[in-house]
Amino acid sequence: MSGKADPRPAGDGTTSRARLDRGRGALGPALELVHTGRAPTRAVLTAELGVTRATAGAVAAELEALGLIRVDARPGAAAGSQGRPSHRLEVAEEGPVALAAQVHADGFRAALVGLGGRIVATTPSCETVDADPAKVLGAAVDAGAELLRRTGRPCVGAGLAVPSAVTEPEGLALNPLHLAWPVGAPVREIFTERVRAAGLTGPGFVGNDVNLAALAEHRHGAGRGARDLLCVATGHRGVGGALVLDGRLHTGSSGLALEVGHLTVNPEGRPCYCGSRGCLDVEADPLALLTAAGRAPGPEGSLLQQANELIGEEYGDPVVRTAAEALIDRLGLGLAGLVNILNPDRIILGGLHRTLLDADPDRLRAVVADRSLWGRSGGVPILACSLDHNSLVGAAELAWQPVLDDPLRALGPV
Repeated sequence: MSGKADPRPAGDGTTSRARLDRGRGALGPALELVHTGRAPTRAVLTAELGVTRATAGAVAAELEALGLIRVDARPGAAAGSQGRPSHRLEVAEEGPVALAAQVHADGFRAALVGLGGRIVATTPSCETVDADPAKVLGAAVDAGAELLRRTGRPCVGAGLAVPSAVTEPEGLALNPLHLAWPVGAPVREIFTERVRAAGLTGPGFVGNDVNLAALAEHRHGAGRGARDLLCVATGHRGVGGALVLDGRLHTGSSGLALEVGHLTVNPEGRPCYCGSRGCLDVEADPLALLTAAGRAPGPEGSLLQQANELIGEEYGDPVVRTAAEALIDRLGLGLAGLVNILNPDRIILGGLHRTLLDADPDRLRAVVADRSLWGRSGGVPILACSLDHNSLVGAAELAWQPVLDDPLRALGPV
């Protein structure tokens, strides 16, 4: 049990405890339903879990006692509704948080993220990345730990997003091409050591930044409700991809699946860092746009910020429009190949790709439909990612997962 004060009437203790014992296995699924917004009321929770109203009530009460959710026992009935309104369920606003950190080519940031994917606090973005991953991860964890001290929130664990494939089970950054880090840097080990050194409890996790963005969007954003979700994004440098199948990230046999940045979309194109030529990684990222538009990267702001501002402020310039259209065509060619192979039911785009989609949605969708077999037969919805800092939210999802799997084991007394 939670060890916290039981909000239920004293005379109902034995019955409620028996109901909870029967529904103990439902605590994790119930929490995930509230976490992802799929159970806004106790009535919906009862139906989704397939349990009795009494058992659902006991489960909700225990999650509230653990400080994870809030049960509103006096909701107002909607106009015109009949019968007694069901209790509303929400994540606890002052509940525990996960520490999340993200490293990218132009800096790093730390944040605290609660249930429901809600960002509680963030640090300013640091715009330098040391060649020693231990220094970078130590600084990110220390910044997150300071947020925890200031907010006084309990922490369930820590998650890290990096711009590299991360091997499983070792936790090595196999290809940090846009960082000066050594190939195969043991980022999970380093991150976990820094978390422990900062005095934080709970497990530490590491994942690829686009994988984690896809996970966050599937649970809380533009990918919610998709069965087979393809996410493609370009952040500060390069292009990444991720696939969520039946609600779970598909990472392959060793964590290296969906390296879409190294699809060839222009055989005569730019040399790629991987040794090939014309990869999506160098044909459809912010630097590619700035270069195609004849703009040298400036010292102020990240490459992503400069590329987004270029499209937002100067898309009417024929040179800028031509450069953007070239990137759209390359991106569309890559997406069409992925559609042919993966047959997703939804595509979401992040970073600069989201900006390109907003700038000319018809052109991108037409290229994908024209170049993909399944696109011609009905089309695949292509949407913009909807979450700010989705890689940070996804990193937090890794830390929250043990709690979602078994709340009592993760948070209850030893």
